[in-house]
Amino acid sequence: MRVFASLLLLLLAPSCRHRSGTETIIGIQPIGNVSYDKIEIIEHALYRIYHAPVIVLAPIRPPENAFVNLKSPRYRADKLIEYLKANKPDTVDYIMGITNYDISITKTDFFGRIKEPTDKYEDFGIFGLGYMPGVSCVVSCFRLGRDKSRLQDRLAKICIHEFGHNRGLDHCENKTCAMTDAVEKISTIDSADLNLCEKCRKKIHG
Repeated sequence: MRVFASLLLLLLAPSCRHRSGTETIIGIQPIGNVSYDKIEIIEHALYRIYHAPVIVLAPIRPPENAFVNLKSPRYRADKLIEYLKANKPDTVDYIMGITNYDISITKTDFFGRIKEPTDKYEDFGIFGLGYMPGVSCVVSCFRLGRDKSRLQDRLAKICIHEFGHNRGLDHCENKTCAMTDAVEKISTIDSADLNLCEKCRKKIHG
């Protein structure tokens, strides 16, 4: 299992929903205070691309063991997706954490050593992280800017990207696909379409 860094409005309580045998449900897990307009953007994007309804879970505090303060106060994305996986309700198939907190990882090379320069990559701020394949991912709004329209566009693309990893999609060579590797640049996300390319869509929907 590998880990990767960067609307149907169905607001149901987990205990209330009824599902069919083939239905895929995504749980949106706010970590800290997250505005409803951001949740709505995610719901629209995930349903439009993956055709999966969403349940919005009650907000939680970030787990204490995920907190670090090496360069600035942040939460470790790998710890967050581990926590989400371990605490995923049985009522959902996948769980996506969404937060306004800054999140980070340690970036390593092929040999597992911290990339150079180590002061940059030991605790490296990211947009999102998800298991591939897996059931949990996390997305942060912290680095998405202040312009509302641009933030919403970036948020939708990153959520499509990280959930794509959960569904088994690797980074895509098509630079207009939402699954393209951000390569540490927000401009890469801005250049991508708010959609999957045909090749990636076929992997998901056949």
